Amino acid sequence: MIRFFHLFAFVILSTILPYQAYAQSTALPSMPAPIENLVAEGAQVRYLGKDKGLDAWITVKNGKEQYFYVLPDQSAFVMGLLFDDSGKLVTVRQVDRLRAQGDDLLDNLADIPIEPQPATEADAFKFKTPSERLFTDIEGSNWVALGQRDAPVVYSFIDPQCPHCHAFINDLLSSKALEEGKVQLRLIPVGFKDETRAQAAYLIAAPDPQMAWMRHMAGDEQALPARSDINQQGVQRNLSIMTAWKFNVTPMIIYRANDNSVKIIRGRANDIAALLNDIRR
Repeated sequence: MIRFFHLFAFVILSTILPYQAYAQSTALPSMPAPIENLVAEGAQVRYLGKDKGLDAWITVKNGKEQYFYVLPDQSAFVMGLLFDDSGKLVTVRQVDRLRAQGDDLLDNLADIPIEPQPATEADAFKFKTPSERLFTDIEGSNWVALGQRDAPVVYSFIDPQCPHCHAFINDLLSSKALEEGKVQLRLIPVGFKDETRAQAAYLIAAPDPQMAWMRHMAGDEQALPARSDINQQGVQRNLSIMTAWKFNVTPMIIYRANDNSVKIIRGRANDIAALLNDIRR
């Protein structure tokens, strides 16, 4: 997965400008290039308004949020949380203000993500076999996780309305593999119809995608709404990976086995126990 940079909590104290009300109809300022890049990768973006003299933006990708504050002359920006001179989070008020305008994309502030380890020079020049290139593409897809963070990982392309995808996940739930930390299932949402693409995009953007997916599987028709205002570039990227590797069904299951090879299961896994035993720990 393309993870966000480490979220630094920049404490920016200022009493120069009052806290300003913001209407979403106000003309938006120009968006910094790094934010545009995140949008191109499938992130949702919202303008939070201008407070303490700083234009504020939020991006949401894979359930993780980032906050950007652009200096008045737009010569630079900082990434993190904004505090006022009394130590209260301005960022929280900005998010609440956005939600009050009817935007329910944001439910809470994201946890601070772990900073990814930089690749070594040897990794940069290491030759990759087709299976390793596939696995690199899969890791770089827009996925959402079910299960415990430290559990062995299995990836699967899924369509929100695919009955075989639901059956596969129910098999894992019945085996208690997710609950007991035997596997973390990373869903790679795609959609083969307009409605399911919109649902897949919402799942990627959801603050708690695991809860949204479980509610969806339980029959809650409001859990994954097919909203037209959600950026679908993340889903399109996932679809492009499927197309590039000539995958044409869901679920399409990919994992690294005990012998370090990359294995693929086309469709619903027939033997969950065998799959769990074969995953690299």
